[in-house]
Amino acid sequence: MSVAALAAGCAVKTEPVAQAAKSDSAQGIGAPGIAETRKIAQEAYVYAFPMIAGYKAMYQYNIDKSSSQYKAPFNKLNNEARVFTYKDTAIVTPNSDTPYSMVMLDLRAEPMVMCVPAVDKKRYYSVQLADMYTHNVGYIGSRATGSAAGCFMVTGPSWKGATPAGIRKVFPSETQFMLAIYRTQLFDAADMPNVKKVQAGYKVEPLSAFLKQTPPPAAPDIQFPAWNEDALKTGFASYLDFLMKFTPEVPVEKDMRARFASIGIGPGKKFDFSQLDEEHKAAVGQGIKDGFEQIDKMSKSVGQNVNGWMVGSAQGNRAFYNGNYVLRAAAAKVGIYGNDAVEATYPVALNDNRGQALDGSKSNYTITFAADQLPPVNSFWSVTMYDGKTQLLIENPINRYLINSPMLRQMKKNADGSVTMYLQHESPGKAKEANWLPAPNGPIYAAMRLYWPKETPPSVLPAGSGTWKPPMIVATAKPA
Repeated sequence: MSVAALAAGCAVKTEPVAQAAKSDSAQGIGAPGIAETRKIAQEAYVYAFPMIAGYKAMYQYNIDKSSSQYKAPFNKLNNEARVFTYKDTAIVTPNSDTPYSMVMLDLRAEPMVMCVPAVDKKRYYSVQLADMYTHNVGYIGSRATGSAAGCFMVTGPSWKGATPAGIRKVFPSETQFMLAIYRTQLFDAADMPNVKKVQAGYKVEPLSAFLKQTPPPAAPDIQFPAWNEDALKTGFASYLDFLMKFTPEVPVEKDMRARFASIGIGPGKKFDFSQLDEEHKAAVGQGIKDGFEQIDKMSKSVGQNVNGWMVGSAQGNRAFYNGNYVLRAAAAKVGIYGNDAVEATYPVALNDNRGQALDGSKSNYTITFAADQLPPVNSFWSVTMYDGKTQLLIENPINRYLINSPMLRQMKKNADGSVTMYLQHESPGKAKEANWLPAPNGPIYAAMRLYWPKETPPSVLPAGSGTWKPPMIVATAKPA
């Protein structure tokens, strides 16, 4: 069932809404009407969208051992001495610049300690800490904490202990689980053994092991609901019920969660779309449709249109979003687990020099960076190609998913020192293949990654109003 078709339904019991109304009635609270039910369903869907998208990654990476995307169990760091390819599908718009290391931290029993080695200052690395809301709680790495070795502690929402000796910084989490995403710069294929050495220095362990103490009792086992595509459609509320068990209420969300509870959504509840009568099913279904349309609209309007690229900032912590749940959801739709703009800024290509949508079946394209107009960053930059329909990396004959700044020395330069990239489905010819970024034979989704962008002129930041402008994508005719 598509999101656009959710307003239809058949006559069955109104169990979730009726039970919630009964509970509210006992407290003197009036039951929400049909229009209010639709509005609350919309609000709940927007709230849930990034959390459920994050749960998809958790389920495929850390729970379902039969998944082709499986990485490791909770609290076990998984290092990958490779970059992502078209075979990696658990999250949209993955990067193919930096080999990933990941660990899903279970903070229920005790805090987790993350230690990093000293890393050469010429090699960028970062550790992004993202909670179950997809808030970026904090960073470890070249920009945030420097290149020196150190140990850091991540604590769950109920932790009250003291910070032990040897811990440089504590990152408190509002949620019981936290995803840590490590990005370690790779200069070229021959550099992979050096990346492995850095990865071997990443350590993750429970606080009790760090202190060489007896561990506390283990947290209880969890019955995780299997992932299915209905999770972001009519099944969203049942997944949200489950996820809210591990996201304790914070004061700023008290009233909102009370509204969700009024239609039967909340921790410990069991919302079932199929058990609604025709009228309530239509209201909730329309609310889901409204919510998705709201998210989709926001995802296309984040930032400023600069030469056909949308440049802005959509990721951050709770304070960054400041109650803008639509922006939080849009960030997850565009590229879940993206970085704060100060860590990496992501211009996304919207259209070509004619104002038309990018499509590899209709046109070939070029991007030319003037010799003195390369992206101003403290680390490195890239242009990555994705399928416009799926926002996933695309299979191609040269296994190239991006062109980045370390590749410049192998690329052919123009007479004036500028560099032209060829974005097209077919090869531009052997003489130009060093500069070829293979495109899909259809809609294109292209994104820049500007790691550790500069804040002084020429500047990327503030995102969308920096002094540096990304060059326009120019359409050229496809050969007959």
